[in-house]
Amino acid sequence: MSPDPPDKLIEESRMNLNGLLMAADSGWIDVSLPIKTGMVTWPGDPAVSVERSLDMARGDSANVSAIKMCSHTGTHIDAPVHFLGSGPGVDELPLSTAIGPARVIEIEALDSVRPGELVRHEVQVGERILLKTNNSSRCWQTDSFVEDYVYLSLEAAKYLVDRSVRMVGIDYLSVDGFKNDSSVIHRLLLEAGIWIIEGLNLSQVKQGSYLLVCLPLRIAGGDGAPARVVLKPVNPETKG
Repeated sequence: MSPDPPDKLIEESRMNLNGLLMAADSGWIDVSLPIKTGMVTWPGDPAVSVERSLDMARGDSANVSAIKMCSHTGTHIDAPVHFLGSGPGVDELPLSTAIGPARVIEIEALDSVRPGELVRHEVQVGERILLKTNNSSRCWQTDSFVEDYVYLSLEAAKYLVDRSVRMVGIDYLSVDGFKNDSSVIHRLLLEAGIWIIEGLNLSQVKQGSYLLVCLPLRIAGGDGAPARVVLKPVNPETKG
């Protein structure tokens, strides 16, 4: 039997690659914020700037951008070293923590997440919990900082620590309240070995079970890093 001609092999390879790409893209929901000039930041953090240092429209040979931003810009990971001086940096985030099953829990409270809402969901040891509050539909509609966002109460944080979850995510720029001590909740979670995702946009997802992929920039010793975070529904009914 004569071998297949090269053109046929190339076409079959192209079809196989397209199939893999379609399968990889199917059903994934991007819950991270786009990085852009002027986007909302935590008060006092550097403003975000994305500017072309080389621009083909100006006759340059390529488009190249210069980016200025804080390590806690947009959707980002908080590493233990953020508040624990001797803690690991963001480059030490275990992939086994950043990738795996996760659960989105919808929160009804309009001020802070309380333990009662979490207890009803029977949070299990080792879970990755993403908290969907009204922040997702309310706070991301503006590039101005929203002070009265929903945050994680001390009692709810203690409950999550007691349940030994491995990761907690929330849909605004901090797990701590703006008018509270901005480190109490962070310290409690990070000291317990719980990694934190902040700045999620969960407006397009429903409560339920998902596969989570959260990959922050690998900044050596970084106290935090912007992250691309995507979710894939485990069951069709959980897709937003």
